[in-house]
Amino acid sequence: MSKDQQSGDVILDVRNISLRFGGVKALTDISFDVREHEIRSIIGPNGAGKSSMLNCINGVYAPQEGSITFRGRTFGHMNSRQVAEMGVARTFQNLALFKGMSVIDNLMTGRNLKMRSNLFLQALRWGPAQREEEAHREFVEHIIDFLEIQAHRKTPVGRLPYGLQKRVDLGRALAMEPQVLLLDEPMAGMNVEEKQDMCRFILDVNDEFGSTIVLIEHDMGVVMDISDRVVVLDYGKKIGDGSPDEVRANEDVIRAYLGTSH
Repeated sequence: MSKDQQSGDVILDVRNISLRFGGVKALTDISFDVREHEIRSIIGPNGAGKSSMLNCINGVYAPQEGSITFRGRTFGHMNSRQVAEMGVARTFQNLALFKGMSVIDNLMTGRNLKMRSNLFLQALRWGPAQREEEAHREFVEHIIDFLEIQAHRKTPVGRLPYGLQKRVDLGRALAMEPQVLLLDEPMAGMNVEEKQDMCRFILDVNDEFGSTIVLIEHDMGVVMDISDRVVVLDYGKKIGDGSPDEVRANEDVIRAYLGTSH
């Protein structure tokens, strides 16, 4: 399984981000960029600051220092809704799905930002609101087909196996039609077959939907297989950045993360 697609201009530029919680430094002077259409992975040991970095990008945390530039607009901090409206979607390491709702209804929640009708008309499902909802459902059905979960579309998400729930989480993020998709350990807790499926879907999302992907993942085999470039964090500092081959050969990375140079 490999990735073979040309990356474009810089879409996301992270500059000198530092984040502290009280006296504890979570991130120290982190800089890297993400190019359009690439798969950009962030790796590092537990506690390295990977999820904190994603939380800065999607507006959950406000860094004390540094800036993030998205498509030429620079921000010290944005809130999560602003980030979503600009076209950045996120999946979560710990699933944040509505367990009692069906697969299709969970995916429809990803369309909320796209809804133009007011809530009263939506509730009545009247006129333009009904036509709009039908268009959104059609888009969601396309995602259901794409993720091969047609057989489960009406099933409450809480009844699905874990691997399928992770797929639904990906689908809900895709329903937002993101330009940049942040994936926080999308393969955590999966068996080998589920990981292979998720790898395939990530590559297909990158290819068919054209989404730029920023990926946190612990499975080094997966990271090296599907990434265009990899940034490595350790104790909140950047210790490596480059192609998978460059990162593999980086002595600091080997010491901190891979454990051996062989």
